[in-house]
Amino acid sequence: MFKGSIVALITPFKNDKLDEKNYIDLIHYHLKNGTHGIVPGGTTGESPTLSHDEHKKIINLSIKECKGKIPVIAGTGSNSTAEAIELSKFADKAGADALLIVTPYYNKPTQEGLYQHYKKINDNVGIPIIIYNIPSRSVIDMSVETMTRLFELKNIVGVKDATGDLNRADQQLKAMGKDFIMLTGEDGNALEFNKRGGKGCISVTANIAAKLCSELQELSLSGSADSLSKAETINNLLMPLNKALFIESNPSPVKYAASLLNLSPDDVRLPLVKIKESTKEEVKKALQHAKLI
Repeated sequence: MFKGSIVALITPFKNDKLDEKNYIDLIHYHLKNGTHGIVPGGTTGESPTLSHDEHKKIINLSIKECKGKIPVIAGTGSNSTAEAIELSKFADKAGADALLIVTPYYNKPTQEGLYQHYKKINDNVGIPIIIYNIPSRSVIDMSVETMTRLFELKNIVGVKDATGDLNRADQQLKAMGKDFIMLTGEDGNALEFNKRGGKGCISVTANIAAKLCSELQELSLSGSADSLSKAETINNLLMPLNKALFIESNPSPVKYAASLLNLSPDDVRLPLVKIKESTKEEVKKALQHAKLI
């Protein structure tokens, strides 16, 4: 159920307020272009600066507009266990298909603390949970051993692996087997990750290259030599874009790219700012390389 190109959806703002109409338009752009799932309220959706009401609103909008056509994996993580539970229970009741729970940031729990955090959330909801392991933002790195313990719980089904270490895919597959859903959080290693047992990508690039990303995933997951060759061609088209979108802090570059494609304005909330002129040029070049402009 959770596989392929799953977009970590940007949150459009107008006069620093959530632009609901634009958000709905973005969802329909993905429905039309083959995206296999949507994550509202992730890091790319600027969850750190969304109010609780806005966070709940985008979860509700995603569920309402997707209408079961593709899964909605609600980003409901927090460095406060109680806050994560409250948001997770809301998303569960609202009808989300799964939860994406980031490892707690800033307070640096031990591996046992991580286990207890996820167990507490697991015990309070009735839908699948995907662990979001991103040491670059959270400082902590969940070990394969802790992940294996968590996989024994009823709702823990997989991981969004944003470590950037492809060896982790091998280790996780060996420890937990094929039933553990491995999704990469790095567009740049999406193809190789799938070759190592991954099932897809929770993607930033899909925000502005939805069709190419969905095609790459479908081809790479099919397994045939011909399909993999075609996937390599698409991957080569996208690679400069994957890099350009992270020259400055995500999601500022991808929002600029979205503005060039008339998908959404490039407004971000402080402490994020719009990208520099030099970065704009790199993003434009990458979009041209991908034949998107």
